[in-house]
Amino acid sequence: MSPWAYVRARVRVCMCACVRVLALFFNFSQIFQFKNIIMNIAFIGLGVMGLPMSLNLIKGGHRVRGYTLLEKDMAAFVAGGGIAAKSSAEAVRDAGLIISMLPAGEHVRAAVFDPGGIAGGMPESALYVDMSTIGPLETDRIRGQLAGRGLSMMDAPVGRTSAAARTGTLLIFAGGTPEQIARAEPAFKCMGERTIDCGGAGRGIRMKLVNNFMSISLNALASECMVFADALGVSRPLAIDVMGGTPAGRGHFTTTYPKKVFANDLAPDFALNLAHKDLGLALDAANTLHVPLPLGAAAREIYSMARAKKMGALDWTALLRFYEETANPKG
Repeated sequence: MSPWAYVRARVRVCMCACVRVLALFFNFSQIFQFKNIIMNIAFIGLGVMGLPMSLNLIKGGHRVRGYTLLEKDMAAFVAGGGIAAKSSAEAVRDAGLIISMLPAGEHVRAAVFDPGGIAGGMPESALYVDMSTIGPLETDRIRGQLAGRGLSMMDAPVGRTSAAARTGTLLIFAGGTPEQIARAEPAFKCMGERTIDCGGAGRGIRMKLVNNFMSISLNALASECMVFADALGVSRPLAIDVMGGTPAGRGHFTTTYPKKVFANDLAPDFALNLAHKDLGLALDAANTLHVPLPLGAAAREIYSMARAKKMGALDWTALLRFYEETANPKG
C-alpha cells in the first residue's frame, strides 16, 4: 500500500469512529432530555387514586400543585412534597399540564366550571387531562365547552386498582391527539406502566367502559360458576385448572372468536344448539341442588332467542351476529 493510500484509509477509519461517537452522544442526549423534562402540573382530586398518582409525579421530579376538599388528603400531599392550593383555579394558574382524578361526572364538571374552577384559571397554553371515570357523553360536553373557550382537553382514565396507583403501574387509556398524548407522556410514565392510544378524543373513556363492563360482568359470572362447582362437588383447584385452559377462563376474544365469527366462518365447530342444550343441563342440575344461577339462566334465554332466529345450526360464536342484528347502538 502506498503512503497516500494508507493515509486515506486511516482518515476513513477516524471519520467512521467520529460519526459513531456523535450518534451515541445525540442519542443519549435525547434520552436524557426526555427523562428529565420537569413539568409544572396541577392535580385536582387527591383521594384514594389521585393522592398516590400525584405523589408519583413528585417522585418523578415534577412540580405539582394540588387541590382537594379533604384536609387529611391535602396534608398527606404536602408531606409528600406537593404544593397546596386554595382552589382549582389557583392550582392551575401556572400549570402546563392539569390533571383531575374525581369520583363522578358532576364532580368533574364542578371542578372545571364552578367559580374558582379549572376553567377560571387555566392558561390557554395548558393541556387539561381528565383521568376520572365518568360518562363518555359528559366527557364530550366538557371538552366541547372548553374548546369553545380556546382551552385544550383530553381524557385518560386508568385501569387497575389503588395498589397500582401507589406503585405507578396503572394502565392509561389515552383519548387525545397524538400531540396531546406525547405532551402528557412524561407524566403518564410516572403514574403508569403502559399508555394505550385509544384513537382520539373521548375514546379513552369509551375503551375504559367497554373493558370494565366485561371485567365486572365476568366477576359476577365467575362467582356464580364457582358456587355451582362447589355444589356439584368439583374441587376449586380442579375447576380453576381446567377452565384456565378453555374459553371459560381464557375468554372468547382470544380463543373462539378470531377463528370463527371474526373470520366470518360460522360453520359449527360447536353448534349453538349444543351450547343451548349444555346450559339447560347445568341449570337443571343447579335447580335440583337449589343453587340459583341467574346469569346462566339469562344466557340460556339469549341462546333461545338466537335459535328462534334460525341460528341453532351455526357455530356458537354466531351469538355475536345475533346481538349485532338485534342491538341498536345509536338508539
